[in-house]
Amino acid sequence: MLRTPTGGAPKNGTAGTTGPAGRLVSIGTVITVLRDEFPEVTISKIRFLEAEGLVEPRRTPSGYRKFSTGDVERLAHVLRLQRDHYLPLKVIREQLDALARGEQIRIPAPTAHGDSGAPTGPAAVYGAVGRERPPAARVDRAALMAEAGVDEAQLAEWESYGLLSEVPGGGFDAGAVTVARLVADLGRFGLEPRHLRAMKAAADREAGLVEQVVAPLRRHRNPQTRAHAEATLKELAGLSVRLHEALVQTALGVRPH
Repeated sequence: MLRTPTGGAPKNGTAGTTGPAGRLVSIGTVITVLRDEFPEVTISKIRFLEAEGLVEPRRTPSGYRKFSTGDVERLAHVLRLQRDHYLPLKVIREQLDALARGEQIRIPAPTAHGDSGAPTGPAAVYGAVGRERPPAARVDRAALMAEAGVDEAQLAEWESYGLLSEVPGGGFDAGAVTVARLVADLGRFGLEPRHLRAMKAAADREAGLVEQVVAPLRRHRNPQTRAHAEATLKELAGLSVRLHEALVQTALGVRPH
């Protein structure tokens, strides 16, 4: 597991090395490492963060990106601040610059674990890649837009196509945050919300099928049976997602990882 070098914050494109004998690694290897903690991370997400100036990997003479340990830890920190604190990229960039100068920083938003936001230094801020934290239960519109890197007009368009909706009482739940990230990533490949309506309709049908299986258990008088219903719901949801992924890969002729 990659660790932050002691004695300071990772610096963009310079701190640390990755792999044996100081070997730099490809973007594919970076994705493999980060997915322990960030399952939804994609190559397009990394490229987007690079375009925003949040990481500067080295380039080979052929133009291929090569990442050091410092680059990977920096990316993990950015993703962690987005996921746990929903900070805008501008604020994250300012924090990274402050850490590079060796300054103490203050995390402005509490995490899902109720951290107080007390001043913290580089060693405390940069956790080991792979430590998993659950996302916050609910975020507002501004936080969701910051997380996905979109504006109000784009978010409103997603809502108009039924891809996202606020929960009762206002705000968006953790699932909506994941959807927003994926819709934004797909958009960078030219897939617009109108193209994704079929995916949403298919997901609704799959959810309806699972609900039919679980509904009798949920109505049972026995509390243990009702608890079993929730466990069954999660298991069926996971199987449904895996089946959907396998069917899409088969249709496209893509070899599974």
